[in-house]
Amino acid sequence: MASATATYGQKESSDQNFDYMFKILIIGNSSVGKTSFLFRYADDSFTPAFVSTVGIDFKVKTIYRNDKRIKLQIWDTAGQERYRTITTAYYRGAMGFILMYDITNEDSFNAVQDWSTQIKTYSWDNAQVLLVGNKCDMEDERVVAVDRGRQLSDQLGELDPCPHPGTHPITSLSRFALQSPIIHVPCLLPRLSVRLKNSFTASLCSAGFEYFECSAKDNINVKQTFERLVDIICEKMSESLDNVDPAVTGAKQGPQLTEQPQRPHQDCAC
Repeated sequence: MASATATYGQKESSDQNFDYMFKILIIGNSSVGKTSFLFRYADDSFTPAFVSTVGIDFKVKTIYRNDKRIKLQIWDTAGQERYRTITTAYYRGAMGFILMYDITNEDSFNAVQDWSTQIKTYSWDNAQVLLVGNKCDMEDERVVAVDRGRQLSDQLGELDPCPHPGTHPITSLSRFALQSPIIHVPCLLPRLSVRLKNSFTASLCSAGFEYFECSAKDNINVKQTFERLVDIICEKMSESLDNVDPAVTGAKQGPQLTEQPQRPHQDCAC
């Protein structure tokens, strides 16, 4: 099971001061615990009563990764088939996905492959995915072993980790940042060339799905799951930017996430 190593702080905020904004979706079959998982993370609350999500809902939470203020826009999606057209419309622009199943429900585990296919079909190439087995507090009712979850996460990461050219409209991180309101980056990104895409996809090809077992009820690994997903997104951004030829940006070294973002001038053409 993966673990987060970065130092995090968290703080609720209603203002618009942030360094980055990431859109994250929680997907999976109905009743696997997506809503409870989100409420536990965002509000540190848990309600045992089951209320099915109608369509889609979201919460916003601001966290600190090292010196960066990151605003997370976390979407809770309905798992029922009748809402699928609505929910898949929100995949585009997502930087990360939490793909969830219930360890006490074999059907929800068997459906993970279909959900993974939907991510590949409807999301952008640079979206990162964590596989989560929820309700690990219900060990006596477990039907999906831990090893099966880990094995599936490895298999999903190997199925199609490398984006196919032309499969999705946006494959360059620089173009992604420019056309999406979900991520805020320093103003030098518009000058990055297609060489950024090549380095970014190369880093994706070496990555699979990481796996967590969690419990929204007992608050096990909930925070760690979100923090790890944010870590992965930030790491991929840093890797792709670091591999860009300095001549492309005009800088001596690629921008780091630990640097303070540059304040654009009024005449900036971003």
